[in-house]
Amino acid sequence: MSTLNVDKVDPQSGTTLELGTSGDTVSLPSGATLDISASTLTPPATMPASSGVNLTALNATQLTSGKVPTAQLGTGTASSSTVLYGDQTYKAEPGGGKILQVQSATFTSTTANGSNGFAATFLTDQITPSATSSKIMVTVSFTAKSYLGTTSGSQTVSGNWTMYRSINGATYANIYPTQTADNPWQLEIFDESVWVAWQNMTFVDSPSTTDTVDYKVYSKLTSATSNFAIGYASAEYKDSTIILTEIDGS
Repeated sequence: MSTLNVDKVDPQSGTTLELGTSGDTVSLPSGATLDISASTLTPPATMPASSGVNLTALNATQLTSGKVPTAQLGTGTASSSTVLYGDQTYKAEPGGGKILQVQSATFTSTTANGSNGFAATFLTDQITPSATSSKIMVTVSFTAKSYLGTTSGSQTVSGNWTMYRSINGATYANIYPTQTADNPWQLEIFDESVWVAWQNMTFVDSPSTTDTVDYKVYSKLTSATSNFAIGYASAEYKDSTIILTEIDGS
């Protein structure tokens, strides 16, 4: 092995300086430094395998193809049921609160109840929950009308309404509000012959089933000499509606 000691090597004018011949290997020994900081480096189209630990200014916008492996984005298990959180950890997808489905029905019917016991009205709809943990938000809107019957004069007349539920075709049972003497859902008139008002009722139910669930409004009177109607139709009032919203309860 021969050693050539020079301070500078220049190519002949108009030519390119070559180091070695095709097939040869030009190496720098350990401890030597190749300083090209003031020059332009043109690397080959395909770079050899090498550690990128010292690449400190790599712009991610220059990654024009391929995908970053999910394992390099965070710790944990990446799957269709996990999400990557801000702490770079894959965790289970948060549940609860999501709306899963909405069922609704609109009616132009009227149900007049002349009984002191709760009786079914036309206002009904059904929904089939997708999970036993689901919550069902029930919203009903309708016109209620209390009016005098065979008597006249000053008196108090009122009618009550409540929600019944049937699961998988079973007998309807009262669920909200419970049937008490002071049922808060009522329409009263005092010293008037007729009273009409737009009413709303909203509550959240937990049927704990994936079978079909039917909801139906029931109504009753407080006096046999008066009348009470749900769904009283006139130009001033809208149609009756019931909306059933399934909410993820997990």
